[in-house]
Amino acid sequence: MEWTMRLPKRTERQTGRGWAVAALASIPLVMTLGNSMLIPVLPVMERELGITPLQSSLFVTMYSVVAILLIPLTGYMSDRIGRKKVIIPSLLLAAAGGGLAGWAAWRMEDPYGWMIAGRMLQGLGAAGAFPIVLPLVGDLFPDDDEASRWLGVVETANTFGKVLSPILGAMLAGIVWFLPFFSFPVFCLLSAALMIWSVQASVRREQPQPFRDFAAAVAAIFRREGRWLVGVFMIGGLLMLVLFAFLFFLSNRLEDVYRIDGIKKGWMLAIPLGALCLASFAAGKAIGDRKKRMKWGAVAGCLLSAASLAIISFHPSLSVWMALFSAAGIGIGAALPCLDALITEGIERSERGTVTSFYSSLRFIGVAAGPPLAAWLMKNGASWLLLVLSALALIAGSMAVWLIHPEHAQREKLS
Repeated sequence: MEWTMRLPKRTERQTGRGWAVAALASIPLVMTLGNSMLIPVLPVMERELGITPLQSSLFVTMYSVVAILLIPLTGYMSDRIGRKKVIIPSLLLAAAGGGLAGWAAWRMEDPYGWMIAGRMLQGLGAAGAFPIVLPLVGDLFPDDDEASRWLGVVETANTFGKVLSPILGAMLAGIVWFLPFFSFPVFCLLSAALMIWSVQASVRREQPQPFRDFAAAVAAIFRREGRWLVGVFMIGGLLMLVLFAFLFFLSNRLEDVYRIDGIKKGWMLAIPLGALCLASFAAGKAIGDRKKRMKWGAVAGCLLSAASLAIISFHPSLSVWMALFSAAGIGIGAALPCLDALITEGIERSERGTVTSFYSSLRFIGVAAGPPLAAWLMKNGASWLLLVLSALALIAGSMAVWLIHPEHAQREKLS
């Protein structure tokens, strides 16, 4: 008798889901590395290229601007032709952009213009990558409890990328200043390979609606549920603005006041981001499919961030600062998976990509606006900046209280 060893079907299914989640989580991780990894390298680039701080800031800004403009289009395309058919070419475009920027820095005498073009190409790829992951998680895991858990994992991967970015960027630039650009295509290709191998679903309509009918359906969603949708959009954008503003501020203070730079500064920045990462993971597991928990989790996270940032201005001690910035990170980390779950599980699959793309655009706007806002407010002193950021987090929490009513949405859905 011939014996064969085979895993139980449930174990095989769980293994397959594990690889699918790993593939999905790799995308926000890679996209975050592709942008945030350059932040500690910008001063080096200024010296090597002979450019001004304003010119170096365009390496981050142009990436975000292109992504903001194109995210709604890629969201619409993912609803029409399928998520994977948008994500995988986008990863390849992002890889090509990183390769172009790195090659220009390596081989050209005056590479700045081509490097900016490479960053814009990366932004084009980013527009069709991470924003499409959120609706794809909802497609692959229709059970609300399971979807919330995996959305927490995806948000954790996004945050973990922020934790790694300052450390990895400083390490690679210490070898060759343009090496971070060449590392990005490697990460993108690995992520694309994982997607091709492990994610089998490609959601699309058998008979796609004409654009006019599709646009009418999306407009109907906003008429019916626009209040809470706009609330989620605005809260997500405000929280990302607060996060990147206080990271910019902390990075400058560590270097200018405490004389901490290089890899050591990267590790210091990783402390509040690590707290944010752990909070995202815990929140994704805790909320399940309970929409009231999603709402009040977002409210509590915003209030914790607001309180922590307000208190920081009264304490000059670095250790107290790190503890309070970590608390602010925990608040933001707890709120983001709640917002992700609300918007992903509250929209029908056929319009999910388009609607979540607006949410992703607002988050990108927050990322792009945070550092320049912090730089402007810092001219009036640290206390003023921190109080403004605290007020913005408080506004986000108030919006969650007044605009998000999951019990109303549930009754409308049942009726």
